[in-house]
Amino acid sequence: MSIIGTEVQPFNAKAFKNGDFIDVNEETFKGQWSVLCFYPADFTFVCPTELEDLQNEYATLKDMGVEVYSASTDTHFTHKGWHDSSETIGKITYTMIGDPSQQLSRNFEVLNEEAGLADRGTFIIDPDGVIQAAEINAEGIGRDASTVVKKIKAAQYVRNNPGEVCPAKWEEGDETLTPSLDLVGKI
Repeated sequence: MSIIGTEVQPFNAKAFKNGDFIDVNEETFKGQWSVLCFYPADFTFVCPTELEDLQNEYATLKDMGVEVYSASTDTHFTHKGWHDSSETIGKITYTMIGDPSQQLSRNFEVLNEEAGLADRGTFIIDPDGVIQAAEINAEGIGRDASTVVKKIKAAQYVRNNPGEVCPAKWEEGDETLTPSLDLVGKI
């Protein structure tokens, strides 16, 4: 069963954000668009490149009404330690969720049970707390945050324009499609 179109399941976790520890739960994702990016572990190799790339898009995402969260099975204390010791991770201003119980990783179906680590999962969550997009990559394949920005623009457009859909490679301002009997077999 796909998690697309389902509400974020209940969870409780601690997170690190801007020098503070905060509590997060499923309600945290309601009231604004959210991006949740799971990654395997702190103090690793591909992960900091992805998290920095996400930070580089953070201002753009905030301007779009989107909050950003990263999550791994490390603790919030480990996130703080990594933030304080890494020049790259020290730039991060979005919330870093600790998931040592692995509850959040299980809820989003990204937990690699054997390794006890999360796979690279990216989720777009609408203001109602409903998952609208999901992408999961193998451990060695890094993600590009600019594609997340494009997907959110499309998701926001579709939400604000019921009955219209965004075709492949859609960019903001491009034409959309209105599914109908007239289009069947014409594309």
